[in-house]
Amino acid sequence: MANINIKFNNKDYLLSCEDGQEENLKELANYLDSKYNELKKSLGNIGESKLLLITAIKMVDEYFDLNKKVNSKKNEFEKLSIKFKELRSLAINYRDEKEKEIEKLKDELSKFKEMVEDSRSSYEEILDKTTKSIEEFIKNAENDKEKNIQ
Repeated sequence: MANINIKFNNKDYLLSCEDGQEENLKELANYLDSKYNELKKSLGNIGESKLLLITAIKMVDEYFDLNKKVNSKKNEFEKLSIKFKELRSLAINYRDEKEKEIEKLKDELSKFKEMVEDSRSSYEEILDKTTKSIEEFIKNAENDKEKNIQ
């Protein structure tokens, strides 16, 4: 335990605190002293006990106000966190849906390629048959022409 000398209301007090907490205790005592002196200036000398009580009440009031603000910010943060999780979930669902659509389009493209390839093969068969038919027609026409000439 460490001993520390602090000044409050122009009086010296020797207080004990945990080792390493000396500066914190000085800071708290200075804050309390400044609040006490502010009230003393504004209210006058109404007695040390009453002034200490009012100072304590004011500090507790500040604490409660700060605590309310912290809780309010905490609630706002929790609401934002929930909204973020909802947005994240929506984004993941959207991505999953788009991936399914992409797979579906890939399947359709693959089917379309097969259909094009089948059509190309059929076209080539028809073209070959037509070419053979034309060649036979020309050949027959030439044969008929030769027969007519003789």
